[in-house]
Amino acid sequence: MSLLSVFSQIGSMFHHTSLQIGPQYDPLFYDVMIYIFGTMLFAVFLLAVISFWLRRKGLGGQSAKEKWTQELERYFQKEQIGLIPDETHHW
Repeated sequence: MSLLSVFSQIGSMFHHTSLQIGPQYDPLFYDVMIYIFGTMLFAVFLLAVISFWLRRKGLGGQSAKEKWTQELERYFQKEQIGLIPDETHHW
């Protein structure tokens, strides 16, 4: 058996397999793939918009991270805790 006949048999096998699956088998193959891909892109875009909105605005109007840092700052000022050591706290 020559090498050419082996390659033609392999090519014929791939050709028949490609006719059974893919665009040749189903005329709506490309349409369905485009709809699925478009839905996934839209879902990623929507999640990005929601995460950006939550990052900027937070759940309750003011971000929980900002509230936490403001409360911590108030506590540090009340207890006189800072970067420079003071006389009242020795640790």
